[in-house]
Amino acid sequence: MSANVQEYLMRHGIRPSLQRMAVMEYLMTHRTHPTADEIYGALSPSMPTLSRTTVYNTLNLLASRGAVLALDIDARQTRFDGDTSLHAHFLCKSCGAIHDMPVADDAMRMLRPFVPVQVDDVQILYKGVCCECYKCKTND
Repeated sequence: MSANVQEYLMRHGIRPSLQRMAVMEYLMTHRTHPTADEIYGALSPSMPTLSRTTVYNTLNLLASRGAVLALDIDARQTRFDGDTSLHAHFLCKSCGAIHDMPVADDAMRMLRPFVPVQVDDVQILYKGVCCECYKCKTND
């Protein structure tokens, strides 16, 4: 996967470094929409020289170049998504999990008459209770 990660970063105008590749690879392989602290916690045992600041700076760079999505789902902390395709998110208010949700292919085309000039970011968020939590609650 390292070669794919390196190519992906270069396509987004980002110079690949060991730390940047590790963060990007983590986001590509962990679809949990992690926070910067979660990524740092996962990577630091195998990369003792990695700092929280490096993780935060890397994520900000990745997001600014469109390589990842910075999600404003949680007011306390930003979450990151390695999947930059158009999709929505579902936040479970019970367990806190974030799941990807499909969006109709023509959703952006339907919005075009209402968009004044330019759209830089679209975030569609559904909130509720996920199937796992709902099952748990109905079995009580």
